[in-house]
Amino acid sequence: MFQDLPERIAKRMQYLERLDAEHRKHPDMAHFDRLRQVPPATGKLLSLLAANTPDGIFLELGTSGGYSTLWLSLAARAAGRKIVTFEKSGAKLKLARETLKAAEVEHLVEIVPGDVTDHLAAYRNVAFCFLDVEKGVYLACYETVVPNLVPGGLLVADNVISHREDCAAMLKRALTDERVDALIVPVGSGLLVARKA
Repeated sequence: MFQDLPERIAKRMQYLERLDAEHRKHPDMAHFDRLRQVPPATGKLLSLLAANTPDGIFLELGTSGGYSTLWLSLAARAAGRKIVTFEKSGAKLKLARETLKAAEVEHLVEIVPGDVTDHLAAYRNVAFCFLDVEKGVYLACYETVVPNLVPGGLLVADNVISHREDCAAMLKRALTDERVDALIVPVGSGLLVARKA
């Protein structure tokens, strides 16, 4: 997947990395305008994990500018899957659509505009879910996704070390939930990885 990374995807990743770095230099920017995307190491890990899941759909809760979507598209291409991704910010939706077009991965991705909590319950047979939205809805998203994971399916939540207090309720639930095997992985801002038993 990484050895044959298409040039159009690599170029768009580099563009988004530069844009994200610029945003991080200006913490006074409006909250909804900042990309807050994952670092490359997290993107690679997401791709590796997703590519090795059982049959089922890929969900991404929080598209932002489409950076993690590009990493997941590598797994989707390798596994013959599609990604359904959710984003409520109009500015980020516009950027994400530009990203998918520039990287020529539109055929692998369906973008659902709006609040993820309004749509999530409709998705069954989930093989992989990447959770990276506002931390206040992490627990609600977790409780909606886990029953719909296929056996062996994964839910991966970002920012669980950097925002541990904000993620505390979801972490407490996941780390004691008998339906999953879960651990915290110190990659990037910290990932919760939960596998459906």
